[in-house]
Amino acid sequence: MKLFTTSLLFLLHALPGQSWSAQQESNLSMCRNIPGSAGYPSAATWEAFNASISGRLIRVVPSAKFCASLPGGACTDAQWTSALFRGTIPGAMDSVNWEQGYDLNPPSLCLRNATTCGQGDVPIYSVEAETAADIQAALKFASKHNLRLAVKSSGHDLLGRSTAPNSFLIRTSNFQNISFTDAFFVGSKNMGSAVTIGSGVPTNTLFQHGKANGKIMVAAGAATVCPAGGYVQGAGHSTLSPKLGLAADNALEFTIVVASGEELRVNAVSHPDLFYALRGGGAGSWGVIVSATFRTYPTFNATSSTILLTAANSTVAGALASIHAEHIFDWDSVHASQFFAFSKNSVAGGSDASILFLLATVMPQTTVERSKTLLAPFMNASLALPGVSLVSQAFQSSNINDASFMADDAAGSNGVLGSRLIPEATYRDSPQKVGPVYKKLFDGGAAAIDGVMVAGGKVAENANISSAVHPAWRTAKTHIILPNGWADSASLAEIRTLRRRFQTVQLPLLEELSGLNAGSYSNEADVLEPHFQTTFFGENYAKLSAIKKRYDPGDLFIVGAGVGSDRWDEWGICKV
Repeated sequence: MKLFTTSLLFLLHALPGQSWSAQQESNLSMCRNIPGSAGYPSAATWEAFNASISGRLIRVVPSAKFCASLPGGACTDAQWTSALFRGTIPGAMDSVNWEQGYDLNPPSLCLRNATTCGQGDVPIYSVEAETAADIQAALKFASKHNLRLAVKSSGHDLLGRSTAPNSFLIRTSNFQNISFTDAFFVGSKNMGSAVTIGSGVPTNTLFQHGKANGKIMVAAGAATVCPAGGYVQGAGHSTLSPKLGLAADNALEFTIVVASGEELRVNAVSHPDLFYALRGGGAGSWGVIVSATFRTYPTFNATSSTILLTAANSTVAGALASIHAEHIFDWDSVHASQFFAFSKNSVAGGSDASILFLLATVMPQTTVERSKTLLAPFMNASLALPGVSLVSQAFQSSNINDASFMADDAAGSNGVLGSRLIPEATYRDSPQKVGPVYKKLFDGGAAAIDGVMVAGGKVAENANISSAVHPAWRTAKTHIILPNGWADSASLAEIRTLRRRFQTVQLPLLEELSGLNAGSYSNEADVLEPHFQTTFFGENYAKLSAIKKRYDPGDLFIVGAGVGSDRWDEWGICKV
């Protein structure tokens, strides 16, 4: 069993809202250069730049167009839905909707097996960087020609921040260095056991190396997340967070190239303000990370369990959700983490359809027998509910690196998501409120409700760490996520409605649990958040904005719902 496997892999996304056209480029001093602009580089200029970086500049195309160029004229289903395979395509995103220019005027789409393909929201050129010097050259070129910049490692980005229309991409997937040490120094202080990893290293590779070295670090469960990239910049929750804290809590140092082109070593002693921002201040806003160093811990065994139940309808599912809420503190003594997902059974539709409930739990340093004992009160109460049936259950003890490892992630679909951090106080004081909210969400059209219990414990204990992590993390118990997906056959009008469903329909219901003006984990959220400054960053936003102006005064690094993005349109092309 692998935690965070099933429904979280369904959490996908879509691009923001207003239409953009070349008319907005009339004031050149306020806009980036795009093809057709007087200041956009000529073909000869691009060729000369490519020669200066040893041929590492490539033209970028959407994933569907890339697949059409393969022998046979298409990707297989296995390729299309593999995050590992999509990661080899410079223009691909794990969620295909982020490649589509739904809001461009006219819309520009490139769908699988389509007869026509536009560029959509995919960058035009990419520097396939191999060294810090490549990054520096790319930043110098982007600044000189006033280009819209995008930065990407793997494409596992649930908010679409690592792609943008008419942009110039820096891709860091080639930064694959991994180095363990038993003594990592920051200044003269020995921080102990640590690992330094390149910004292109995915978690599946990292967990394999960790096992070989007898170490574990706080990292994501998904195979293709790159811990030294957007993951840690958003805070980074993990299977191990209740025991060891967030990834941002365990970050010791970064090597980063900032907008000026300077390569900086950033830690608590050197550039401490930027160190603060890089730990939770939002992905893509600060520079191009070359590598990051994280604290490591001795490896250990853990028991992983998966329990699948079915509820007869939304009323029963709501009652089951309340029982889960009542028992959610049962596993705190062993620093357990959970992924829990309610999803409508695909066999039937409507509010009376059966609903599946998946509960995946990891209990560090706990035997199978102890794990079963700790889950028994929840299981007994759940199975006593009329309309609840057990489909399957499984328990396995293994090395924590093996329990965390995934070979690949599911990808290649369309969708958006929205989310909120739910305070511990909600579960402690009002667990009975959870079920009615779940019922209303399902009756209102939700296809799934996903949750991760990755807060509390060490995450709460780390409240004294000075970092940009949203303070709501320190009082939260869970992060609840609502995905909304669609097929390629959906109309633009249908897609527009689905992209806004969280804000218009679902958020008012979810706020019955989170409270008003609650926080959200910015890596699994809605890029359309109207008040992202407080939703994603809380009271830290003013400080982050000041740091942004210090290291990136020209806003070279702009992403959707990121620090400083309120000064730009949705595409980071024109100032507003």
